[in-house]
Amino acid sequence: MNNNPLLANWDTPYGVPPMADIEAAHFLPAVREALDEAHANVEAIAACDDEPTFANTVEALEDADRLLDRVTAVMFNLNECHTNEELQQAVEAASPEITRFSNDIAADGRLFAKVKKLHDSFRNGTLDLNEEQGVLLCERYKFFVRNGALLQGADRERYKACSEELAELTVRFGRNALADNNAFTLNITDPAQLEGLPETAVAEAAAEARSRHLEGWVFTLAASSYRPFMAYAANRDLRERMWRAYMTIGNRGNENDNNAVIERIVNLRREIAQLLGFQSWCDYVLENRMVKSLAALQGFMQGLHDAAIPAAWADVEELQSFAADVAPDTELERWDVAYYSEWMARELYDFDAELLRPYFELERVKQGIFTLYGKLYGLKFTEAPEVPVYHPDVKVYRVDDDTRMMGLLYLDMHPRQSKRSGAWMTEFRDQRNFGGIEERPLIQVVCNFTKPAADRPSLLRFDEVETFMHEMGHAIHGLLSDIHYPSLSGTSVKRDFVEMPSQLMENWCYEPEFLSLFAYHYQTGKPLPTEWVDRIRDHKNFQSGYLCLRQLNLGMTDIAFHSMTEPFSGTAEEVERGAMDELLPTVDGAITATNFSHIFSGGYASGYYSYKWAEVLDADIFSRFKEEGIFNRDTAAKFRRTILSRGGSRHPADLFRDFMGRDPDQEAFLRRSNLI
Repeated sequence: MNNNPLLANWDTPYGVPPMADIEAAHFLPAVREALDEAHANVEAIAACDDEPTFANTVEALEDADRLLDRVTAVMFNLNECHTNEELQQAVEAASPEITRFSNDIAADGRLFAKVKKLHDSFRNGTLDLNEEQGVLLCERYKFFVRNGALLQGADRERYKACSEELAELTVRFGRNALADNNAFTLNITDPAQLEGLPETAVAEAAAEARSRHLEGWVFTLAASSYRPFMAYAANRDLRERMWRAYMTIGNRGNENDNNAVIERIVNLRREIAQLLGFQSWCDYVLENRMVKSLAALQGFMQGLHDAAIPAAWADVEELQSFAADVAPDTELERWDVAYYSEWMARELYDFDAELLRPYFELERVKQGIFTLYGKLYGLKFTEAPEVPVYHPDVKVYRVDDDTRMMGLLYLDMHPRQSKRSGAWMTEFRDQRNFGGIEERPLIQVVCNFTKPAADRPSLLRFDEVETFMHEMGHAIHGLLSDIHYPSLSGTSVKRDFVEMPSQLMENWCYEPEFLSLFAYHYQTGKPLPTEWVDRIRDHKNFQSGYLCLRQLNLGMTDIAFHSMTEPFSGTAEEVERGAMDELLPTVDGAITATNFSHIFSGGYASGYYSYKWAEVLDADIFSRFKEEGIFNRDTAAKFRRTILSRGGSRHPADLFRDFMGRDPDQEAFLRRSNLI
């Protein structure tokens, strides 16, 4: 048996990764051995003299890198949620090698000839495949073409060099952002400087200080620390300091500066796209998305912008007026927006997110979400303490429906220095059922919610409840997958469709029937008062125009970087300023781009618009749930059958029509957002 636990047989419950045995030093050797095996498997497929068939070519390629997928799923996930210097170095070393393997497959003319022959036969009707097999074949053919299979000579070599360098740079971007994020702390020792901050934020800051062996209170740029500080801290100078620190992550001119990394990433992506016959990276990406083209995307974004901009201006003017009334000598700056917005919400709606926290105990919220999925899909969540985990914070649940086990759910809920900020869903193992092997998925949801303290549990803001619901929507998309091929399973759908099932689930947060499942005061046990539920719903569209414009601005920034057709040699700040429709004064040096991990180290380059695209879809779909009942099992069963279980085995436009019986309509979104 191999001494490397990543390569050995996993004699663990449900065949999960043996987390307790895995060390950072295991990853690079494991990746390289898995690459050797994958290369051998691929060579056997390419060298086979038999007539190509779907089984000996397409299915064989689907399984050729199974060990590599197993190893890298653990490596990349741990690098996001529990990293260290050695693991980061392993990821940086392995990423170009993995990309090189992918390039080698795409460059193998023998493989492409086999796939092309099958693809041509399928397209002319002489190869009989079912729908899922047809999609897999077409996606495999598209993989070759979109990864340079048609390139020759110097162009082919240049493509390989660009993509390998790009793989290393995207990892470096994330590493720099995490290091810059962790480098800043605000250590307060004067209690007077805590004025306005809620008890939960102060308690977390005290615990953070103790963990660092410091006096007083420590605030960080982690969301659970940063967001309440910006919304409640009365000390304006400290708010400015925190805001400037957050808005300069990756833009501080130090060893973690991401400006040069961005310039190189953008130029490499443009060059790759042009080698493949596209004008820009946007054109390359969008050809394989639901939206289909840059022109169509720009039309979509402009339409939403035109609907949002009057409301956004009204929101800003209202906030400026409010700030002038309560603080006449203060000119509204960006570090004031969250503070005065929170204050104004209290005045207008009697809505205080911090007063709601006691009703949103993390454990109760979790059980409420589990109950919801029980009502909708008959799912049961049972804690599985026998499953090994990579950190004591992680809890694992076995998920069953009425007939079988659907998979495992890992929940990692609290911040730490080894974990990047934000919230996300990922997998340790995809769902599959072919080649005589059936595996249920291992799904992970990662968040950064306030840690429990000695005298209180972890308590969530309402927007954090929404975040949890969002990521659990992704999780259920993965868990309910029921197809054959892992590359089409779960959330392996077109990027501008993947956010729809997750954003759909946020709608339930505003429904009294759902809140009544879990919203009880953690000390008194009393339910969330009915009038507070009404305030939550009334508050839903508070500053909706401004927030919609903010999201559109981020999408337009993404497009600005990735629609370039000429070499980029400017600054990230210049590009961002030109893309964003700002309604408040800009601040030199304060930008989003150098910390914009979604597009520079994640999978959302030319795809950040998908959040708004998916909002239109989810609002439309939820209108049916509202009409037929938010717990209606028949409606949920059809949604599961036509969308959640199908993964990427059918085009998302067809999946939408299968459920709704028609094409999407923007009206539900515009009405929900109070834009019409």
